[in-house]
Amino acid sequence: MTGRVLIVDDDRDMCDFIEAGLRKRGFETTARTTAEEAFATLRDGDFDVVISDLNMRGMNGIELCERIVDSRPDVPVVMITAFGSLETAVSAIRAGAYDFITKPFELDVLRLTLERAIAHRALRAEVSRLRRVVADAQGFEGLLGTSPPMTKVYDLLDRVAGTDATVLISGESGTGKELVARALHARSKRRGGPFVPINCAAMPEALLESELFGHTRGAFTDARAARAGLFIQANEGMLFLDEIGEMPLSLQPKLLRAIQERKIRPLGADAEIAFDTRIVAATNRDLETAVEERRFREDLFYRINVIHVQMPPLRACGRDVLVLAQHFIGHFAKAFAKPVTGLSPAAAEKLMAYAWPGNVRELQNCIERGVALTRAEDLAVEDLPDKIQSHRRSHVVVASDDPSELVPLEEVERRYILRALEALGGNRTLTAQTLGLDRKTLYRKLRGYGLLPDGKDSDPG
Repeated sequence: MTGRVLIVDDDRDMCDFIEAGLRKRGFETTARTTAEEAFATLRDGDFDVVISDLNMRGMNGIELCERIVDSRPDVPVVMITAFGSLETAVSAIRAGAYDFITKPFELDVLRLTLERAIAHRALRAEVSRLRRVVADAQGFEGLLGTSPPMTKVYDLLDRVAGTDATVLISGESGTGKELVARALHARSKRRGGPFVPINCAAMPEALLESELFGHTRGAFTDARAARAGLFIQANEGMLFLDEIGEMPLSLQPKLLRAIQERKIRPLGADAEIAFDTRIVAATNRDLETAVEERRFREDLFYRINVIHVQMPPLRACGRDVLVLAQHFIGHFAKAFAKPVTGLSPAAAEKLMAYAWPGNVRELQNCIERGVALTRAEDLAVEDLPDKIQSHRRSHVVVASDDPSELVPLEEVERRYILRALEALGGNRTLTAQTLGLDRKTLYRKLRGYGLLPDGKDSDPG
């Protein structure tokens, strides 16, 4: 990250040295040899960061920093001093400096400090506009997010909402699949009808069958009265089959027939009953792999997968993390009657760095906890869970400048494939698509890595 840098030092040679070094590294630079000139230049122009020497004739660096913080708090100040004592550092930080470095310094160290300061400024600007973004967010029936992956989802939902096409929503746990189903219903021509959800993983097979298809009086023990199944209860509305990947294999043929024929036979009944219901299903499983492993019927998969909506994980949605965080802050501040209005830049940086394995649900819990604990108007780093406070970005290293650490190309590929599989929640189909491989090739490589037994998949060849 580069940007516009204002350099302030009463030593002209030092100004020239810093300017030359930073320009070679892509920064735009302007230099001034007095604090008074620098402050006037900053007042008339826009800079991303100010570098100021501490000891200068006339107004010193501390005084300049204080004036910049008062008039332009959005511009970070990096102090340079030859006196690297704790007292000097404390004075600079108290004056509002973003950071300080001591002479002599390496230009690459200065570059890294400036890049962090510029990124910090950008994050402050992002945090300050979050309330407007949340208020003006143009999502889809309550769904929030402006990232390209979410925009792609909105476009697809908008095109299919007005139809009765069966929809399969897939994605990791916590990505908001039921919210998508409800949004589809709210935008559809059936919005006046009922929205009926059922979690296929939450009940045993016999009870699930009775819930879906209904039963007559006396159909089984304790069936003291007839009960209409959810297909009938959702008539002229939408039936949402959540976690359909967990549906027992023995029940899947009956579900397939119901969806195909638009008729159901209640338990114990002699006649079928027609229904007019739109079917939307959701799963956090890789159903294509489940089909290949004979854990899910292929014909049912193709019947429910007419329109496929793939919900992106939160880690793939960039700054949507902050948009959602601000939305949850507003919600829980109202619920808890607390005057919490936003995020500190440091807390926002932590939220952006975290991987969010639990996706939006985990973020919501994090913000609820933070709002409940904080005593300030802005959530601070210390208000976040410990694992988020201590999280550090992880990277897969596939190369090095040290020849002794270089690895064969085959090992680079192995690491990259496994990292992609991890990042995509173990979804082999999505991993193959992302890497530009067919599933047969991916399965062969995974077997070679010892992650699949021979013959586990049904790919030909």
